[in-house]
Amino acid sequence: MILSAAAFFLAIAFFLLGLYQALWGERLQISQRVEEVLGAPALSFREQELKAPFLQRVVRPVLRKMIGLAGVLIPAEKTAVLEEKLNRAGRPGGLSAGEYALLKYFTAGAAGVFSFFFSGTLHLEPVQTCLLSFLGVLLGWHLPNFYLEARIRDRAELIRKELPDVLDLLTVSVEAGLGFDGALLKVAEKKKGLLAKEFSQILREINMGKPRREALRDAAERLGVDEFSSFAGSIIVADRLGISIGNVLRAQSAQMRNKRRQRAEERAMKAPVKMLFPMVFFIFPAVFLVLLGPAVIKISKVFTR
Repeated sequence: MILSAAAFFLAIAFFLLGLYQALWGERLQISQRVEEVLGAPALSFREQELKAPFLQRVVRPVLRKMIGLAGVLIPAEKTAVLEEKLNRAGRPGGLSAGEYALLKYFTAGAAGVFSFFFSGTLHLEPVQTCLLSFLGVLLGWHLPNFYLEARIRDRAELIRKELPDVLDLLTVSVEAGLGFDGALLKVAEKKKGLLAKEFSQILREINMGKPRREALRDAAERLGVDEFSSFAGSIIVADRLGISIGNVLRAQSAQMRNKRRQRAEERAMKAPVKMLFPMVFFIFPAVFLVLLGPAVIKISKVFTR
């Protein structure tokens, strides 16, 4: 019976597939070929809006309206600090400082409500319920900060890893006869990653009329990484004093590689200290149990006779 039912359903499926190919297969092939030659048709404004992510279509307009209605809840003196942190984190979700602050209020309230109902399911006392709800509000308030700080650290570490190789490519391009802007363009085309995107942003700002030193200074402020700030400062000084940019890039590349090697050595020196606690509390007891367990059992049997 099972085999007969499976064969029946497979026969129906193949019949429908063949019918679909016979009716619309040629038309689909023609439309696909036309799209390959002429390109995809332009989307309408409504289709473009519907194709946007949910955060951009729904969440951000609601946040903008709430910012206008509850602007008092966002301290004005913290706006600049939040903007700087969001820039260093790569502007997650394209959020502004006001939208991020409102998200913190929302996560704090949502975590507090969840903790309150969760404590109700546990049948806790009122004092314990209030304490658990307060802890939920604190956790919800600080979770976005933890996420933002983690993104800032990850981006900074990634930039530190990419910078020596990018400086080598810049040095080779400059020594091959390209100007500094041409070398930046070459790196932006050949490399992928955060620094390639930043170089593309720098080139766009330069093409729009911003001076090179200001574009580099703004990029250093956006990233907030000491190594990139040192690189940008060296290029600005070389541009002002007329020093050869190739020599500056070569020196910066060597310096970045030395710093990367020093960070690797520092982590290697910290590794034994970090391994000490797991070994003492987890590995050594298991080893002692395996080695001394049989001896303890034999000794206990001898003394119990």
